[in-house]
Amino acid sequence: MFKQDLEMEVICVTDLLVRTFIRNSQNIQDPAVREKYGVLSGGVGICLNLLLSLGKFFAGLLTGSIAVTADAFNNLSDAGSSVVTLVGFKLAGQKADDGHPFGHGRIEYLAGLLVSLLILMVGVELGKSSIEKILHPEEVAFSLVTVVILACSILVKLWMCLFNRKLGRRIGSAAMEATATDSLSDVVATSAVLAGTLVNHLARVNIDGWVGVVVALFILRAGWGAARDTVNPLLGASPEPELVRAIEKLVLSHKQVVGMHDLVIHDYGPGRRMCSFHAEVPQDEDIMAAHDAIDHIEREILEKFGIETTVHMDPIATGDPEVNALREQVGELVRQIHPDMTIHDFRVTLGPQHRNLIFDAVVPHKCPLSDPEITQRITQAVQGQVPGSYVVLQLDHPYVERD
Repeated sequence: MFKQDLEMEVICVTDLLVRTFIRNSQNIQDPAVREKYGVLSGGVGICLNLLLSLGKFFAGLLTGSIAVTADAFNNLSDAGSSVVTLVGFKLAGQKADDGHPFGHGRIEYLAGLLVSLLILMVGVELGKSSIEKILHPEEVAFSLVTVVILACSILVKLWMCLFNRKLGRRIGSAAMEATATDSLSDVVATSAVLAGTLVNHLARVNIDGWVGVVVALFILRAGWGAARDTVNPLLGASPEPELVRAIEKLVLSHKQVVGMHDLVIHDYGPGRRMCSFHAEVPQDEDIMAAHDAIDHIEREILEKFGIETTVHMDPIATGDPEVNALREQVGELVRQIHPDMTIHDFRVTLGPQHRNLIFDAVVPHKCPLSDPEITQRITQAVQGQVPGSYVVLQLDHPYVERD
């Protein structure tokens, strides 16, 4: 019940802040709108984290607790991370220029990566200080003020986690998701500090240094997860399988298109994606009708997914029963080599003494065979089952794996 009430409170306050500070907030594909979301998230984070840090510094000085002081440094680093997030979104919102024709959207990923590195650095330093406290323990004084500050900090951090998660999911921001994850780890870390303070007072057992180590481990875990989530898009991670399936469904809903392959999606930052693929059309289709369908597909993908798309048309024979039967036969032979292997651009040309079977085979990344081995096996299998044929084969390695 408490969590549901808090989530409703977060939704109400978040919607109020968004309506107040972000004009045209629904247009999340607009870099200017995304920038305002980033500024809102960063501004709220800076203010609240500075207040929490000051409160915990006071409590740490009052009690002499390394765990409380460590938590204060953690909040101070969070304020710095919010500054990085704010600046990152401001830079990412810059328009494209001659040197960066696809815009500056990836700066948002870099901002998220820098936030995660700051989190990791704080975790390492706090871990070292806590181990020193374990080796050389000192008496920790109890203060009711400290308990109140820590309890309020837990509530504030839980609110910040839900706030940033809502904003992050609304605009699809890895940087905001990283900030939300960091806030959640802070909730656990501060809860451990509060528990340690109460145990030290009630049971007279000094676990201050050990609690500091626990806090450091939570911080390191949060930093590692945030770094992973921001590094993946920078390295060129595969798009979401749901997006791939949705694009394929849209493309194949047009009767002029009988197949598609070589789908590539480039991510230049949130709201800045580009896509290309080959669309197979019947070779006897009216060229103008096919071209009009391709243009329509490109516009649909842009309107529905916000992705600029370039489509290459591949004419294939679809009206010849013999070619269709050979396509099915060769496709089955290829799947026997690896169940996820597929073929496309299948054509047949007749020579004076043999016929050429010309096609591309898409080799999944998980296939253990080398390209020469695959070529040899496909050639032998096809020529063994289709007498008088000569295989003209090209191997493709997909940019997007089928899920």
